[in-house]
Amino acid sequence: MQQRTQDPAEHARLLKLATRASVAVALLLIALKAGVWLASGSVSLLAGLIDSLMDAAASIINLFAVGYALKPADREHRFGHGKAEALAGLAQAAFITGSAVLVLLQGINRLLHPEPLDGAWAGIAVMLFSILATVGLLALQRHVIKRTGSTAIIADALHYRSDLLLNLSVIAALLLASLGIQRADALFGLGIALFIAFGALQIGRQAVQILMDRELPDAVRAHALQLARSIPGVLDIHDLRTRESGQHWFMQLHLELPAELSLAEAHERGEQVRLAIVAHYPQAEVLVHKDPA
Repeated sequence: MQQRTQDPAEHARLLKLATRASVAVALLLIALKAGVWLASGSVSLLAGLIDSLMDAAASIINLFAVGYALKPADREHRFGHGKAEALAGLAQAAFITGSAVLVLLQGINRLLHPEPLDGAWAGIAVMLFSILATVGLLALQRHVIKRTGSTAIIADALHYRSDLLLNLSVIAALLLASLGIQRADALFGLGIALFIAFGALQIGRQAVQILMDRELPDAVRAHALQLARSIPGVLDIHDLRTRESGQHWFMQLHLELPAELSLAEAHERGEQVRLAIVAHYPQAEVLVHKDPA
């Protein structure tokens, strides 16, 4: 399994590569889907087009947000700019929800007033190409996520994964419509809209948890405590607090040390604890407070 990169330059390169590839794929699919939708009038194809429009908007937001999040800490932002990624995820959730509402309204209208479709086979060809392009993008995003753990890229990959099911649904709707089942297009469009809305809820929830400084997973916290207790001379640990900000983790903990230790010895124990945790979690900034037991 690939380890996260600890090289800031490589980290930045991977994030920029993923965001630019995402924008390029979304813009290409918008052009193709728009042309075929204008020729066919398919609701399910409109759902795919709107989803690609939202993908492009979200990816452009990601492009700027990731660039901002990569800025080093400064005087006004001493903990860095990492939460810009979570804000981008929240914006994505809003865009995706908007697309779901638009598709729902169009699907209800077409369900009540069905119309014959033209150019169904051209639509199917475009959706097959969309699947191939999306699979290629997801392969790149998976590599970047393994190397960086980026929240923004995780959110981006989530709705591109949902695009695979969406594209298959559009193909099924167009095939049924070409066989004369006109309401199938509207029904599939409604189903896709609900699926998109569910994805938006997941992305929004994850972004809110980061912005609200939710603790790191219990397994990570337990391992950090285990690493700290493994240092000789550490009697106990309390008040472990953690949070996440973009690519960075922040941990604070109190060590209970023998009261007879000198200041230099207590500092050395604290530094050993910090280094032990950072060795396993290089993205973590660890603050250690020493208490006499």
